[in-house]
Amino acid sequence: MIRAGFLYPGYAAEDDYPRLAAMVDPPVEAVVVHTSVGVDAHRVDDLLDLGGPERLAAGAAQLRDAGVAVAVWACTSGSFVFGAEGARRQVRGVETAAGVPASSTSFAFVHALAHLGIDRVAIAATYPKDVALAFEAFLAEHGVTVTSVGAEDVLTAAEVGTFGRDRVLQFVAAGDHPEAAAVLVPDTALHTAAWVDDLEAALGKTVLTANQVTMWEALRLAGRRPRAAALGRLFGPQVSDG
Repeated sequence: MIRAGFLYPGYAAEDDYPRLAAMVDPPVEAVVVHTSVGVDAHRVDDLLDLGGPERLAAGAAQLRDAGVAVAVWACTSGSFVFGAEGARRQVRGVETAAGVPASSTSFAFVHALAHLGIDRVAIAATYPKDVALAFEAFLAEHGVTVTSVGAEDVLTAAEVGTFGRDRVLQFVAAGDHPEAAAVLVPDTALHTAAWVDDLEAALGKTVLTANQVTMWEALRLAGRRPRAAALGRLFGPQVSDG
């Protein structure tokens, strides 16, 4: 069984990872290491600190000791705020410290969209607007067109972690756009593992959530093509790499 390592900032929706690990086929063991947090705030300066090299290197060293096969920085905002090149440097630092192939949630979204052949999306974000727009800019650097940006303006990961199914369905549906082929939900502090199929059924299109794509990215790095009956089109059998 693959041991997949996840660097998770603080505490909010980290319980999605063992849930996801139990849902995929072939099975995977999720090893979650909590990285340190300065200020829990969706503000650019605090996010740059959250994703700083010292915080990630300390966590990645723990993943190395745990014997993981791959390592993913399970944080979207704490990666895309660095821009494409900065996020690549961030991943290289994790890879060096963990000693295994590495990635981040921001790149997981990019790779998942390529896998599905999708390049027009809507964003349904929990973040304040300026942070959501930084995600749009990151996607644009990778050739993805964003048709609309929804922003719930929630400041802390702790609050996002309390969202239940109904609130998640409501704000994700509100963030949809008729010209988007998929809706992206970019916050690993948000519980979504149990509701991906519900979201896709409600919207009638692909929905990619942060924790969902992070697990998929870990398995992609490990050379696996996982399937799951309740994790949406990304984990379905009908697509191949594009």
